[in-house]
Amino acid sequence: MLSRLPNPIRRFVLAIALLLARVGAVDETRARRTTDLAWPRILTGVARKSKSAVDIAMVGIAVGPAAIAGIGFAGPFWGLAFTVGGGFATGAIALISQRYGAEAFDQIGQAVRTSSFIVVAATLPITVALFAFPAELIGLLTNDPRAIELGGAYLQIVALGIPFAGLNLVGGRVLIGADDSWTPMVIRGGGAVANIGLNVVLIFGLGLGVVGAAIGTVLANVAVTLAFGIGLALGRLPGVGAFPVSVSFRGRYVHRETIADMVRISTPAVGRRMVWTGARFPLLAIIALFGSHVVAAYVISRQVWGLMNTPGWGFGLSASSLVGQSLGEGDEAGAEAYGHEIMRISVVTYAIGSAVVFVFADPIVVLFVDDPTGETVDVAVGLVRAAAIAVIARGIGGTYAGALDATGDTRWPFYSRAVGMFGVAIPVAYLGATTALGLWGLYLSYFGQSLVPAAVNYYRFSTGKWKAISQQYRPDAATGDD
Repeated sequence: MLSRLPNPIRRFVLAIALLLARVGAVDETRARRTTDLAWPRILTGVARKSKSAVDIAMVGIAVGPAAIAGIGFAGPFWGLAFTVGGGFATGAIALISQRYGAEAFDQIGQAVRTSSFIVVAATLPITVALFAFPAELIGLLTNDPRAIELGGAYLQIVALGIPFAGLNLVGGRVLIGADDSWTPMVIRGGGAVANIGLNVVLIFGLGLGVVGAAIGTVLANVAVTLAFGIGLALGRLPGVGAFPVSVSFRGRYVHRETIADMVRISTPAVGRRMVWTGARFPLLAIIALFGSHVVAAYVISRQVWGLMNTPGWGFGLSASSLVGQSLGEGDEAGAEAYGHEIMRISVVTYAIGSAVVFVFADPIVVLFVDDPTGETVDVAVGLVRAAAIAVIARGIGGTYAGALDATGDTRWPFYSRAVGMFGVAIPVAYLGATTALGLWGLYLSYFGQSLVPAAVNYYRFSTGKWKAISQQYRPDAATGDD
């Protein structure tokens, strides 16, 4: 029934893709296949980032800017789930997409089990540490007692959801690598909608504030994990439909060859995500020097940035899946064409969305605060407009990062993010906090974290060196059993 509903996101992306095909910028067949794989993932991103934005808006209205700042300080710690889970999910999609393209279905199960084992083993120690020392960890970033109190309360509970969030990323990448982005959209998007409903009850109905937001997040992640697990085990999920692959969870989890491949591919990807997660700690500490109202404004702008960046969810993973499948089929020219053409569709999509946000920045920011005349609003509007311009470069950097991930050439996207964050974004933010540069330092930090990866990832993909690297991860170079 869902497939018969009006689908404005698919129509929007397809219209852009077909317009580019008409002027000869992309191949129509590849454009249509890209659209079919990308739009469910974009919708998933919209749902999940909207959920995050609604969380911030709800606690901002219910508790005030201090709650926004507190959750903002907790954000990098919660982000460790996506750093570890997303990094190893990169290895999963690289292995699974190439095996799916080569019809080596008997090798998929081992990649899934090993990925799940690694993610759980890596995230459990993080969960224990965050649960045991939440206030102490928040206190490393700020000396605001109210922000420490609220951020610590949120972090202690949300930490329990970290292993589940990591497993959800693996589950989604398994299906996307098998050419199915619809099912992860339904499952993860449904989880985001349920999370919003839970938060309404917990934050406002029961008056639990930031604690309610954390409980809702954990419960939603547990439910999504169960849905992926049941669906992969049965090959279908009641109410959702058939999965493209099924996996036996009774096989081996510790498989030396698969672990070696996963570590080689995923370690740079974990590092790339760790760059952003790790950079958020000093970045928030620097922003705290401006004052709590600027911290709240920055957190609001990050939520809007996240929503603007949702096309990257679709196009980056589409590039990973389609480039990987082409390589699995032995079609290196097709893989290269997919990388460049998906980037062109992505950039145009980003540009249109960013223009809308730039124009309507004022009313968007007001949705997050209880006082539309407060000093947080003006600062947040400026940051949102800077982010709206800078995020367009994500269409380049994110797409090529996804394409390189599929080949196993994950080092350069890591380098690009490290240079962008630690070489540009953090230094200019610090100059803003300590010199007359002021808020312009924060504006420029958005450009540092987007333009540098765009330039570096484009250069690396254009060299074609990833073709040789990918050969060691193709199905005929691997062994495995289900």
